[in-house]
Amino acid sequence: MLTEYLPFSGEKVAECLIEREGLLCKNWSYDYGVVWRGMEMLYALTGNKRYFDFILNALDGMIDEAGKPAGYSREAYNLDYLCIGRQLIFLYQQTEKGKFKEAAALLRSQLENQPRTSDGGFWHKKVYPFQMWLDGQHMAIPFYLQYEAAFGPDEKAQNDAAKQLILAYRHTLNPETGLPCHGWDEMKQQIWADPVTGRAEHAWGRAVGWYMVALVDSLELLPEENKHYSEVLEIFRMLSEKLLSIRQDGVWLQVMDCPGRIGNYLESSGSCLIAYALLKGARLRLLPKEYGPEAQKSFESIQRHFLCQMKNGEYFIAKCCQGAGLGGYTGRDGSFDYYISENVNSRDLKATGAYIQAACEEQLLREGKCGYGR
Repeated sequence: MLTEYLPFSGEKVAECLIEREGLLCKNWSYDYGVVWRGMEMLYALTGNKRYFDFILNALDGMIDEAGKPAGYSREAYNLDYLCIGRQLIFLYQQTEKGKFKEAAALLRSQLENQPRTSDGGFWHKKVYPFQMWLDGQHMAIPFYLQYEAAFGPDEKAQNDAAKQLILAYRHTLNPETGLPCHGWDEMKQQIWADPVTGRAEHAWGRAVGWYMVALVDSLELLPEENKHYSEVLEIFRMLSEKLLSIRQDGVWLQVMDCPGRIGNYLESSGSCLIAYALLKGARLRLLPKEYGPEAQKSFESIQRHFLCQMKNGEYFIAKCCQGAGLGGYTGRDGSFDYYISENVNSRDLKATGAYIQAACEEQLLREGKCGYGR
C-alpha cells in the first residue's frame, strides 16, 4: 500500500489493467461496465484515445450489425445486464454507429416489462421474485435516465426511474442504524428476509456503494424540476452525512453496521464507490462545501489501504470482496458470517473500475473543474 498521495493514479491503474486483462469481451458482465465507465471518464479527462478504443474495440466485437449483444438475454429480466447500456449510448454518440443505438434500445425495452413489486419497484432479477436489491439501482437507473436524456426525454420514464431510487431506500433503510440494508423481499419469505420488515439483516459495503453511485449519477441526469428530484437529493445528502460519520481510518467496512466485530474488514470496492459518490457530489455542489476535503481524505485513505505496487511497477487494487448476494445459492443467508466468508481478492475488475472512477473525480475536484466534457 502507498504511504504518500499518488497523483494521476487513475491513469496508472488503468494502464496496468489494460496490460493485464486485454480486451474485456468474454461475457456480457456488469463488472466490464464498471471498468468501461472508468475508461470513459479517463478519455474525457485526458483526451487519450487509448481509453476510448478500449471500450470501442471490445463492444464492437460483442454486438452484431443488427444491434444484438452477445450473451445478453432480455427474458432473464436481470438488472445487472443493463449496466453496460451507458457505454452503448456513449459509443453511439461518439461514432454514430446505429448498432450501438439499437443495442441500447434493446436493453431499454427490458424495463418496459421488468417484473415489479406491488408498489412498482423493479425486481432485481426474474429468478429473484419480489426482491429489490441496492445493487440493481446502480445497474439500471443511471442507464434508464441517460437513455431518456439521449433519446427522449420522457417525463413518465424519468419519474419512474427516480421512484425506483426512493422505493429502494424506503424498503431497505434500517432506522436503527440509518443505513440501507442489502435487499428487501416484499413477500418476506426469503431465508435472509426479516419476517416483519422483509429487509436483509445487514448493510453490505459494496451494496451501499452501488446505491450511492446510483444516487449521484442519477442526480446529474435527472432534471432539477422533476417532482422527485428534491427527495432523491435529500436521500443522497442524508446517506452522505451518515457514511462520513462511520468511516474507519477514512474508508468503509465490508459489513457497515458491525464495527468492531471480529472478522470484519476494510473493503476496497465499496470504499471506492462511496468515495466516488462523495467526490462527485461535492464537485457538482450537491453536498456542502466541506464535504469536498473530507471526500479527498477518504480517497487518500483508499490509496493507503488498497492501492498496491509490485516491484515490476504494476499497480493494482487489493482487499476486494469477490462477490456476495442474497439467496439463490447455498449459504447466502445475509448473515454477518456469510459476508465475511466470501473470498477476498486483488485485481478485481469491480474494485479497479470503481477506483479509476473515484480517481477521476478526485482529480477533477482537486483541479477545481465542474465537469468533464458532458
